[in-house]
Amino acid sequence: MACFDKIHAMTSSPNLAQMTPDQLRVFAAQLLSQVETMGHTVETMSKTVETMGKKINRDQTLIEKLTHEIAQLKRLKFAKRSEQMNPEQASLLDDLIDTDIAAIEAELQALQIASVATDKKQKPKRTALPTEFPRTLIHHEPNNTHCPCGCALKRIGEDVSEKLDYPPGVFTVERHIRGKWVYDDCETLIQAPVPAQVTDKGIPTAGLLAHVMIAKFADHLPLYRQETIFGRAGLAIPRSTLAQWVGMTGVQLQPLVDALRDVVIGQQVVHADETPVQMLAPGSKKTHRSYVWAYATSQFCETAAVVYDFSPSRAGEHARNFLHGWKGKLVCDDFGGYKASFELGVTEIGCMAHARRKFFELHAINKSQIAEQALRYIQVLYEIESKVRDLEPDLRCRIRQEKAVPVMTRLHGWMIAQRAAVPEGSAISRALDYSLKRWAALSRYLDDGAVPIDNNWAENQIRPWALGRKNWLFAGSLRSGKRAAAIMRLIQSARLNGHDPYAYLKDVLTRLPTQRASEIEQLLPHKWVSAYPRESILVTERP
Repeated sequence: MACFDKIHAMTSSPNLAQMTPDQLRVFAAQLLSQVETMGHTVETMSKTVETMGKKINRDQTLIEKLTHEIAQLKRLKFAKRSEQMNPEQASLLDDLIDTDIAAIEAELQALQIASVATDKKQKPKRTALPTEFPRTLIHHEPNNTHCPCGCALKRIGEDVSEKLDYPPGVFTVERHIRGKWVYDDCETLIQAPVPAQVTDKGIPTAGLLAHVMIAKFADHLPLYRQETIFGRAGLAIPRSTLAQWVGMTGVQLQPLVDALRDVVIGQQVVHADETPVQMLAPGSKKTHRSYVWAYATSQFCETAAVVYDFSPSRAGEHARNFLHGWKGKLVCDDFGGYKASFELGVTEIGCMAHARRKFFELHAINKSQIAEQALRYIQVLYEIESKVRDLEPDLRCRIRQEKAVPVMTRLHGWMIAQRAAVPEGSAISRALDYSLKRWAALSRYLDDGAVPIDNNWAENQIRPWALGRKNWLFAGSLRSGKRAAAIMRLIQSARLNGHDPYAYLKDVLTRLPTQRASEIEQLLPHKWVSAYPRESILVTERP
């Protein structure tokens, strides 16, 4: 309309024949300015339309991908069960499929889908929570009980909703009471807004969601076992419901997960390690070996964080994709998957523990004297490290230069001499070759006090996966594996910062729905400070 107004203004201009030359010049300048402004406006609008069009196309492509993926999962869920799969494995598969479906539906909802196929079904009426559970009354009232016109309001009723909580071991119910206030003369109704929740219109509190997530990803309890445990507490929550909660919660936590990855990649020194995890092959009941990669900040870094990345194979491209554009120092073993990253500007830092392990195995098997001597040299290096572990980087580097460099020099010369004397292809020659070929990488820690001597720190951070896979047997899909990696990176990072994972996750899930995107980093484990704002009056009721 503004453009039409401007055009009308130009067409309804004064009689040009009656205007002086100066007036004509001013008028012409005005017209040119208006035309230029209109041109900029049209250009901006065109760019906006183009951007929106691209976004719509991207969203539509993603919608089609997610719709296809959810259709595949549903076919897999309702297909005939293979007799090769035992009941426990089938139960785990059902839980993983339900979780993936819930996560995809949450992503589709975030894309503002008008109607999802699953929403077309008439949902059954929710069963009331058991009356024997203790109730905590939480009142939500407007800050101002006066109408904007100044009239006093009167309370005419209330809306009540119940949320299921689970302080570990016992169920309780939060009863949220929202009073209704009205003034008859102006027919104004005022009511406190519905508190924001991670699961929209769901019954679980942040505490119950945190408990389910911690039990599954930290304690490695499959959902069917949690269903049994909840049943003993008085309410057997169906595993399908638990799966929906896990899927939706994982989607909501994704911005925090992505922010943590950026923190790790923002460091100059990063540890890397990987471990195998079985993953169910798409469309079959057979598993194949996938991998979890762990990337952690250094033990000398002020920021304690670890990021897990789930991938379908051990191919080096997965490491390159994760480290894309990063040019720091990578502490790792001799796995070939990292080699391409070194050619792209990443500096390799060798692991002395891996070099030591080669000699330790030889000494343990056949009491090799050469291996024993190598172990003595390496022991001296670790004794130096134990003394400088808590020092500042500059001081640590200076002591390494004074004490560790001479030891490394003697060790290198001794290894070269021994390699020339041992038979080609022998076990001791292979142990010596491992260290000699990687000597430059093994020695780089001497020149930087922020660099550790080995990669044991990363191996410690990946240990929870070694424990977990004994319980959940396999990852149901690439999506479920990535979700597990995402949640476990938050849990393990919370542990590294001295937090109770349950307390951390409960508080994060409470604050996340109202947290500004620009302030999401405040919820990261290394910056998190517990906060429990509760403005309402709490009254505990027992039936």
